[in-house]
Amino acid sequence: MQRVADWQIENFEGLYSDHKKPHHPLDWTNAALYVGMVKWAEMADDDTYYEWLKNIGNENEWQLYKRKYHADDHAVGQMYIDLFRKYNDEKMIATTKEQFNFIMYHPSQSSLEWKTPYHQDRWNWCDALFMSPPVWAKLYKETGEKKYLDFMVSEFKASTDFLFDKEESLYYRDERYFDQLDNGTKIFWSRGNGWVFAGLTNIMNELDPKSEEYAYFLDIYTKMAKKLLEIQTEEGHWAMSLLGQEFYPTPETSGSSFYVYGLAWGINKGILDKDTYEPAVKKGWNAMVGHVTKDGMLGYVQPIGAAPGKAWPDKTEVYGTGAFLSAGSEVYQLYGGE
Repeated sequence: MQRVADWQIENFEGLYSDHKKPHHPLDWTNAALYVGMVKWAEMADDDTYYEWLKNIGNENEWQLYKRKYHADDHAVGQMYIDLFRKYNDEKMIATTKEQFNFIMYHPSQSSLEWKTPYHQDRWNWCDALFMSPPVWAKLYKETGEKKYLDFMVSEFKASTDFLFDKEESLYYRDERYFDQLDNGTKIFWSRGNGWVFAGLTNIMNELDPKSEEYAYFLDIYTKMAKKLLEIQTEEGHWAMSLLGQEFYPTPETSGSSFYVYGLAWGINKGILDKDTYEPAVKKGWNAMVGHVTKDGMLGYVQPIGAAPGKAWPDKTEVYGTGAFLSAGSEVYQLYGGE
C-alpha cells in the first residue's frame, strides 16, 4: 500500500491512458483516489499523507467541483469531511454543507430517464452512488441533522428502483443498458457495480447498524455480495462485464479492488461469514497485488468509460489507486492489522 500511495503522489500530475492533461484536483477521478488515500493516511506512521491531502483542500479553498447538482462533483466532499474529523476545522466542510443545503431546498425536478433535460442532476447512473451519497451520510453523522440522511435515502431508493436488476442483484450502469446484450449476456459493468458496492460500504460506515436506513443498505449489500462471490474469476479478479467472463478475460483492477474492499469490510464487521467469503478476499487481494509494478504503479485499470472495455498492464488511473488503498485498509484489518 505504501509503495502504491507513494508512486501515485509522485505521479499525481502524470499523464494517464486516455487524456492529454492531468485531471483537475477536484475531479471525481481524484476524489476516488482521496477516499482511499485517507484510509492509508490513517494507517501510516506519520501525517505526511494527511498533509498532502490537506494541501489540496487549502489550494482549492475547500470547494466542491464545478456542477452544483452533479454527483461526480460532490465526491471530493468525502475527503473534506474525513479531514474535518481529524483537524476539526469548520472551513473544511462549510462550502459542502452550504451547497447540500441548497440542493435539499431546491431539489432537481428532472426525471431519472436518460437524455431528459438535466437528467444527471439526479443519480441516474450507478457511478453516482459512490460519489455523492456517502457525502450526505457523512454530513448527517457530523451534524446529527437527519434531513441530510432523509434526502440521500430518498434519492438512493429512486436510483435503485430505476437501475437495480433484482434477478441478477447487480446495477445497470444507466438506462441505455437495460435492453442491450453483449455476446448474449446482460451488460453489468464491473467498475460501475464496484462504485455501488464501495459506496454502500462507505454509507453504512456512517449509520447506526440498528437503524431502518442501515437495514435498507445492508439488504442491497448482502445481495450483491452473494452474487459477487458466485461470479469471481478463477484468477481472483472480476470480469469487466460481470456476466461475460469468457468474452472479457483481461484483468481489471479498479472494479475488482472495490469488491475486495467491500467484501473484506463485511467480514470485519461480522456481516459476511468469514469461512465463506475470506477465500474470495484473499484470492482477490493477491490478484490485485500481482498487478502492482515494482515501482508501485497499479496496472490493468480500465480507462474512464461507462461500459466493459479494455485494460493494459502498463496503464493506470488515480481512481484505481484509490480503490486499491481502500481494499488494502480492510484486508490489513482482516489479517490482524490494527
